[in-house]
Amino acid sequence: MTYVDGFVLPVPKSEWDEYVNNAELGGKVWMDHGALSYVEAVADDVPDGEITSFPLAVNKEGGDTIVFSFVTYKSREHRDEVMKKVMEDPRMQPGMQNMPAYMKRLIYGGFKVFVER
Repeated sequence: MTYVDGFVLPVPKSEWDEYVNNAELGGKVWMDHGALSYVEAVADDVPDGEITSFPLAVNKEGGDTIVFSFVTYKSREHRDEVMKKVMEDPRMQPGMQNMPAYMKRLIYGGFKVFVER
């Protein structure tokens, strides 16, 4: 069954263009190494909450927009193989050496798919 890596993060509007460039590169790198799909989506209908919400979860600050991203793989084993290649890919090294501060508010995790249509 498919495996998914999911990400939610705040991106300051002042860094949006740089983020988009990095996301486009990330999509190319993940797909080059065998990911089944790579999706980056910007918040459009994401309400603030009082107890839980995407804005609360990522400690959204003024001027931030929220991004939801996911990458799909054939299995957890396939994800581990792809991720190893991605992390070793020289195209990813500049961004990994100079991570923006807002990445500290990134939420991520790997998920086993249990319903898929």
